[in-house]
Amino acid sequence: MGTTRTNGSLYVKIDNGIATVEFGHPASNSFVLELMDRLTKAFDECSEDPSVRVIILKSEGDGTFCAGASFNQLTQVSTAAEGKVFFSGFANIINAMRRCKKVIVGRIQGKTVGGGLGIIAACDYVFAAEAAAIRLSELTIGIAPLVIAPAVQRKIGVAALSELSLAPTEWKNAYWAQEKGLFSKIFNTTASMDREIMLFTENLAKYNPEALEEWRKILWEGTNQWETLLIERAEMTGTLALSEHTKTVLQKFKK
Repeated sequence: MGTTRTNGSLYVKIDNGIATVEFGHPASNSFVLELMDRLTKAFDECSEDPSVRVIILKSEGDGTFCAGASFNQLTQVSTAAEGKVFFSGFANIINAMRRCKKVIVGRIQGKTVGGGLGIIAACDYVFAAEAAAIRLSELTIGIAPLVIAPAVQRKIGVAALSELSLAPTEWKNAYWAQEKGLFSKIFNTTASMDREIMLFTENLAKYNPEALEEWRKILWEGTNQWETLLIERAEMTGTLALSEHTKTVLQKFKK
């Protein structure tokens, strides 16, 4: 059963060198700004915690992994400054994951939309269930996936990003995501997925943490500019959210 808290929930459990970071929100595990800030802080803290060797990122429940940005908060954005702050939430999470010293393993049990794809793409290794379909729906409401694009493109390339983003009403199944490089392994049950995740992370936790940290730096080479780039993209997205087109679309959704 998922959380009923309007600001969402976030739990971190550390066991035998494995930190499990679990987020949740009653609206299909979508992200309000407070939850984004808490997840950013959790990654930063795990990164510096010597007792943590590897991180598992998961969301609550058996359904949707992440529905992206909170629709309610998006409709409340009324100024460019508010828009920049809100969309910087995803920028900050991705940057925290990028600079993290520990390997991040994603556990994706269900569908993911919009900003949630950026978070998946920022994981180093991703386990997914067959139900884990994906969609970039931003264009349908008048914005674009500007903030998460660098992370997604890094994993699946420009061609697949174009295919995904320009068909914003289409769901791509888990096997498409695996073929393009977003998912590492797919399972037909969450139970089998969880067993494999534990074996995988238990092995990772036994490896030399210094070697893992140095290797992760190599895997993320060429992304240091994201520290400023993603914030600039957040400002651009915030401006789009205030356009007349987007306001009209959002009002229709609210009704």
